[in-house]
Amino acid sequence: MNANALPSEICAVVGVVDPDVTAAGAVSSAWVAMADFESIMAIVMAGTLGTSATLDAKLEQATDSSGTGVKDISGKAITQLVKASNDDDQAIINCRAEDLDLANDFTHARLTMTVGTATSDAAGIVLGFNARRMPTDGEDLASVVEIV
Repeated sequence: MNANALPSEICAVVGVVDPDVTAAGAVSSAWVAMADFESIMAIVMAGTLGTSATLDAKLEQATDSSGTGVKDISGKAITQLVKASNDDDQAIINCRAEDLDLANDFTHARLTMTVGTATSDAAGIVLGFNARRMPTDGEDLASVVEIV
């Protein structure tokens, strides 16, 4: 690790679930090529959850960027967030590239969040760490409009 490296040079924004009012159902980030990073971290953000609403989140894997063979990554799901106690809370899911089913050629990961029961405010961001090509600032999504 280079002590002079900026955080934005070792971490990239590689996936998002845009902050929004989300109807009941599932929303996902784009697929992240895990060959590009040693690890990813998904941050799930609950805003004001609707009446009796729930928020689940997990990481899924696929064999390509189109989502072929999509399935859950074992052990990469949060404990359900609920209206009664989790308004404005966050949860974090860590994942290393080797957590994917490499034996069956799974190469991509994404964050999927599911709002249950009632429309709720929610968002998610996926950060890629230790890119295979440094610095990572060229790996950010096009929606990252500025790094200061």
